[in-house]
Amino acid sequence: MALPTAYKWNFAPRFRRNAFGWRSQPALTRIKEAVAEIKKMARKESVLAAEGAVLFLEKVSPALAHVDSSSGAIGTAVNNAIDILAAIIAIAPADNSLRDKWMDRLWQAVEDDDIPYIELLPEYWGDLCATPERASRWADSFIDGVKMAWKNSSSGHYVYFKGTVACLSALIKAGRNEEVLALLELSPYKYWHYSQWGVKALSAMGKKAEAIRYAESNRGINDPVDAIAEACEEILLSSGMSEEAYARYANLANRGTSHLATFRSIAKKYPHKTAAEVLHDLVRSTPGEEGKWFASAKSVGLYDEAIALANKTPCDPRTLTRAAKEALPEHPAFAVEAGMAALRWLSEGYCRRLRRF
Repeated sequence: MALPTAYKWNFAPRFRRNAFGWRSQPALTRIKEAVAEIKKMARKESVLAAEGAVLFLEKVSPALAHVDSSSGAIGTAVNNAIDILAAIIAIAPADNSLRDKWMDRLWQAVEDDDIPYIELLPEYWGDLCATPERASRWADSFIDGVKMAWKNSSSGHYVYFKGTVACLSALIKAGRNEEVLALLELSPYKYWHYSQWGVKALSAMGKKAEAIRYAESNRGINDPVDAIAEACEEILLSSGMSEEAYARYANLANRGTSHLATFRSIAKKYPHKTAAEVLHDLVRSTPGEEGKWFASAKSVGLYDEAIALANKTPCDPRTLTRAAKEALPEHPAFAVEAGMAALRWLSEGYCRRLRRF
């Protein structure tokens, strides 16, 4: 499938090597613009969009080499871009020759990624391969390297191989699930970063209960309990066991950046639960923090519950004041109660307590 070689991407010249110096804000803006440009093209020419996505992934890490990434914003922006662009590449109807070229270019980008910024890309390797046959070939090219790295790892000395996750991802796509489990047995350390592929393999084999036990066995002090809970929740939901998924994993698997975000995530994922049920369970799970669920109750019109929560334990006066202003035209009684609660917590030194921390 031929590509229009004369096509010029607007983002391309902006991502030359060391293009942004140390400044992170211009880099964040350019990343968003590049992703938007590629997404727009994907609605018209999916193969050309995929070519643009490959080009971006080749250029992004060298362009960001000296950017101040201490806040984590750049890493998050690139990871979000990879999530979007990998899907565009994976579904593009490219012929075998073109896709093979894309794969070679992407792997070279991973190899050259010294910072690293695109280290998340190997997690999508199986999907990027598009077919089990291509995924199997890539897995074969990696597997000896994985075995050698793990064999040479010892206590206090870990040998890192960039192809490890790509190999596991490709094996899953190729349907070689037993090999995934056998390979993971060779790992000297039981990191969730690798073990999650064992969960995927067991789940693909239809061994859902065993997959959950495998995931739970990885709950160590340094493992991401929320990611493990999310994997287990997904298995149960896919098996139609929503009640068990809700009871065992909903709280951990759906933690958001705020109490309101957590509430909304759970309420959306479990539509058979009423808002009042979800709220009650969340409040019960965080004793001593009842006031922090005020905004969640208010967002779904549980005004009496919201006021009760705001008066039980400290609630941010700014949140209460904002709620009072918004509700005044249609719910004046609630607005008055919210305003009074704000005055109460101000008088009891809520803002001074915040400043101490």
